[in-house]
Amino acid sequence: MTEPPDGYLGTHGRITRGPAPELVEAGYALETADAALLHRGLSLADLAHLLALVEAGAVDPERVRRLLTRLLELLDVPAADFPYDPVYGDAYNSRERVLEAELGDEAGWLHLGRTRREAGRIAFRIALRGLLLDLHDDVCGFAAALATAEESHADTLWADSTYLQPAQPSTFGHYLGQFAEQCLRHLTRLRAAYDSADICPAGAGGAGGSRIPVDRSRLAALLGFETVGANTRDAMWSVDALVDAVTAAVQTGLTVNQLAEDLEIFASPAFDYVELDASLCRASVLMPQKRNPYALAVLRGGVGTLSGRLAGAVATARTPSARTDNWLYAYGEVAGTLQLAGRLVRLGAAVVRGLTVNVERLAGLAAGDFIGAADLAEDLSQAQQLDYRTTYRIVGRAVAAAGDGQLTVEGLSSAAAEVTGEPLAVDPELLAASVDARALVAARSAPGGAAPERVREHAGLVRRTIGTQGRWRDERHHGLAAAEAGLTTAARAFAGS
Repeated sequence: MTEPPDGYLGTHGRITRGPAPELVEAGYALETADAALLHRGLSLADLAHLLALVEAGAVDPERVRRLLTRLLELLDVPAADFPYDPVYGDAYNSRERVLEAELGDEAGWLHLGRTRREAGRIAFRIALRGLLLDLHDDVCGFAAALATAEESHADTLWADSTYLQPAQPSTFGHYLGQFAEQCLRHLTRLRAAYDSADICPAGAGGAGGSRIPVDRSRLAALLGFETVGANTRDAMWSVDALVDAVTAAVQTGLTVNQLAEDLEIFASPAFDYVELDASLCRASVLMPQKRNPYALAVLRGGVGTLSGRLAGAVATARTPSARTDNWLYAYGEVAGTLQLAGRLVRLGAAVVRGLTVNVERLAGLAAGDFIGAADLAEDLSQAQQLDYRTTYRIVGRAVAAAGDGQLTVEGLSSAAAEVTGEPLAVDPELLAASVDARALVAARSAPGGAAPERVREHAGLVRRTIGTQGRWRDERHHGLAAAEAGLTTAARAFAGS
């Protein structure tokens, strides 16, 4: 171990040495790495705490006037320009050392009725709110790109597939709309995660609440929090809000990943359904003909990383209550997860905006592979008043007999004789209707269906929802900015500046 550095707070009580260089490297450096994330929020938390102490009559404002002034100055100091040093522990301890060196004992008022963990928790929740709003904005952008593409391809016929097997005639716009619909649910999840983060731990006093009569509601308002933590120990130590945020971020990534998985197949020459914009591809260094869809690999690999971080967040949450180990790694991991999710979602939006769809090829495939077989079986069931399972077997037998050819009235009649023991008189118009892909798609006009007017209707719904969500986000940004302005104004008034 080393001798305590000048200003090392651990020299109090029973800790007379330290910190060990191994602890600095493995622990303190990890905490100090979060300084940039927490930097501004720590100043805001300190300002609000000092104001609450003054307003509660716990400290003479004259005793903290210079401290208030210095904290206001720090709001304009970039984290990179502040001398954070891991040898002193976490970011808060580094700040306190600097403030103590500058202001002497006046800096010690910051600890009255409050632990450093409380300041850190507040700062992190402030940062987390901003990150959630940023990701919310990114998801809105992704949904908007999907809605535009959905509307553009509302009339683009294609053979929808499951298990990569031709299933039913549909439109490519309807296919894209499913991802836009998922985005709307992600926006709801992100708002819920924001609400979980928007709970103020100020005044927690470590765990059981402070004996100093600070006004916790006033503290929450100064810091722009909607809610005061109803249980101070919960507000300080529970980590479910962190898991909520990571889960919401991973869900956004899963949608982008699912689309990327499909598009890598669709963009291959064997399928030739779509083509990615050249700016999202990368050339092979050996094979000049290759055009690798690199953006899709970035998306798929990135979402794999997100999934691992969710598993990590859940694993570190499995501790007894009020422990540091489920927080030690949390700040950087949670913030990094949200930031990575934002980058992936923005890349996904760029992929959608740059997508070229091979409309002619999709239309050609929509007319093949007996794509209207299920529709034919349904029509036969109603026309002949046979149960659907029987007409399903008739059509299935006829398809098998046709091989690579086409269904015929004679083939259907023969198949019916094999299935039921009697031939079936099939209306030729019924058979002709089953190969008219455009008519079959137009008939899928139930709400949410693949009919072009329904696809356009859904794209409009997505846009309206994005507008509503955007107004919510703007209100949150405005509220946070107004709270910070109110806090700094009050602090300047006490500081006499």
